[in-house]
Amino acid sequence: MARDLFSRLGAVVKGSVVKSVGKSAKPVAKKQEPPVVPEIEEQPDLLGETGERAHDKSEPNTSVTGKNLDLKKVELVTAKTEKNTQKKKASPKAASKKDKAVAANRGEADYTAADIEVLEGLEPVRRRPGMYIGGTDEKALHHLFAEIIDNSMDEAVAGHANWIEVRLEADGALVVSDNGRGIPVDPHPKFKDKSALEVIMTTLHAGGKFDSKVYATSGGLHGVGVSVVNALSEILEVEVARGQQLYKQTFSRGIAQGGLEKLGAIKNRRGTKVRFLPDEQIFGKGVQFKPSILFKMARSKAYLFGGVEIRWFCAPELLGEKDTTLSEAVFHFPGGLKDFLSVRVEGATLVASTLFAGKIETKEGHGSLEWALCWIANRDGFLNSYCNTVPTQEGGTHENGLRAALTKGLRAHGERVGNKKAAQITADDVLVSMGAMLSVFIREPEFQGQTKDKLATVEAARIVENSIRDEFDHWLSTHTSESAKLLEWVVDRAEERLRRKREKEINRKTATRKLRLPGKLADCSANSRENTEIFIVEGDSAGGSAKQARDRKLQAVLPLRGKILNVANASSAKLAQNQLLSDLVQALGCGMGRGFVLDDLRYDKVIIMTDADVDGAHIASLLITFFYRQMPELVRTGHLYLAMPPLYKIAQGAKTLYARDDGHKDELLDKEFSSRGKIEISRFKGLGEMMAHQLKETTMNRQSRILLRVEITEDEEITLDSVEKLMGSKPEARFEFISENAEYATDLDI
Repeated sequence: MARDLFSRLGAVVKGSVVKSVGKSAKPVAKKQEPPVVPEIEEQPDLLGETGERAHDKSEPNTSVTGKNLDLKKVELVTAKTEKNTQKKKASPKAASKKDKAVAANRGEADYTAADIEVLEGLEPVRRRPGMYIGGTDEKALHHLFAEIIDNSMDEAVAGHANWIEVRLEADGALVVSDNGRGIPVDPHPKFKDKSALEVIMTTLHAGGKFDSKVYATSGGLHGVGVSVVNALSEILEVEVARGQQLYKQTFSRGIAQGGLEKLGAIKNRRGTKVRFLPDEQIFGKGVQFKPSILFKMARSKAYLFGGVEIRWFCAPELLGEKDTTLSEAVFHFPGGLKDFLSVRVEGATLVASTLFAGKIETKEGHGSLEWALCWIANRDGFLNSYCNTVPTQEGGTHENGLRAALTKGLRAHGERVGNKKAAQITADDVLVSMGAMLSVFIREPEFQGQTKDKLATVEAARIVENSIRDEFDHWLSTHTSESAKLLEWVVDRAEERLRRKREKEINRKTATRKLRLPGKLADCSANSRENTEIFIVEGDSAGGSAKQARDRKLQAVLPLRGKILNVANASSAKLAQNQLLSDLVQALGCGMGRGFVLDDLRYDKVIIMTDADVDGAHIASLLITFFYRQMPELVRTGHLYLAMPPLYKIAQGAKTLYARDDGHKDELLDKEFSSRGKIEISRFKGLGEMMAHQLKETTMNRQSRILLRVEITEDEEITLDSVEKLMGSKPEARFEFISENAEYATDLDI
């Protein structure tokens, strides 16, 4: 880890723990005369995607590793400079107005009506499957099953079917059957040469669920579900039994492979049977349904409607040795969601032993509502919601109605029983440990997107809140002992939330108050940790400049006087007595050693900002050693950074650039400055010598600065050994390291 620290002294060694974060090395130019930007070789981004912790999109990553750490190759130019340079290149001499007009006409000629595509039938689905099923991954694959079984569930909820059969065959094909009314097979009035079945299977937005005449409530809305499955299936077969006649039609990738076949008379059978095999051209070679996922999806549908029996069959050869999924099962739950919740919380400790469950028809007569709730003392809570048997994984308006009903109900109950603390209850306090199932059936619901992950019907919030609020008030008043336990439990959650909030405020205030002496912590004003930074600077003079240059909302500054204790060779007693380290730990708020808690870290980035000389590199190495030994998790999670301040200021007339080291200075002199006129070169003795605006634009401004992120990229044992050699108490180990790596040292700053 410490090897890269010494690269700041000019030595390049093997291995690395430091990666750069920030704009690719760009020296900042003054606005008066933007310099000409030389073409530079594009560097690969070895860091990859930034991930969650890269909050600042203005700082793309640039990798810097030990032996290939060559700061000469990193060019310092602001975004504005690049834009101005491009304007210079596009001079009037390059192209006249006539040339531009000719180019414009040539572009228009290349873009004609022949370039306009009209996608017909189900071709849009195959071109852009993500628009219809959310992608082509495992979740999207199983969404095909959801579309088919939802149609069967709509028949059951409407009272026309009482069983559904799901069968996963050995070849990977999935079969869903029901005993509903069956898809109509007579000629469609609009397309007289096609049956209604073929129209439904091959035409987007064709179905019987656009109004409430056929289905009072349904999961299908847009008339695209089954046709999308057809488009994305290598083979799809539909059998329909209607009027004691059996019909069949086969499709491949959305195209009918012939007309509707009439197979003859059949008795004691009615309904629809759909058999389909997902298309490998869409989902990838070897695509296959997972029996465990299908099993759970089928079982949850049975819980949502107690009037249906779902029969499950799976080819035994598809079940692995460790797969606990049954090959055959029958799901029928007359108790509905109450049975579902009882299974989910089996073995858990409940705050109130009696479940709050119920089912009602809405007063308007156009839907129904079912729920089952409990509060869990020893597990995390959960909330599973559904609309017309479709799982709404991202919640929606019906969940908002539930939150409001429970929160208002508990507050009102607390007021009735004289518990004043109930007034501080919020929805989060109620839901944090609640296990809940909520199912609504409403006419013409509005969802966000075809995958129906979130309910957007505004009326649903009012229906759920009004219906559940009355029932909840009644439950609280009739179950006095249970309601007393619940109220006490939720009040405790509220007090715990408020206590955590006070502790965070006290920690921030305490750190600010205790470090308010001259040259100590100048905190930022932001209340949350997101995007905040603390600069650990070298000395009071540098601290003064940094305080003027910082963004007061998001950037804090903590100056340290002199060099801190080398923790690699210090005893625990010395470590505890060191005031500089004590101030640093207190400002960060996360403790150290065994008492380190990452969640208590008060800043998103911890940035070491020292002078660009040997002494600055030594102080930086001491600080990184401290963090690595006492707060290793802070380093592993990417919170520790090194700032890269300039060492030289180069000016010629109105043009001013900054260089990080001697090599970068020589490169800028060769490429950025002409031989005409006097060139003034000044070396900064330290950060304190820089004006606040200079420090801001070169080192602290997110748009133009360079940060090196400290990472442990080698094996932990190798890194620990390097730290012990370079920072430990044995000088002979350091001598050995220098002897082994002396050949890699260049441009030493002695």
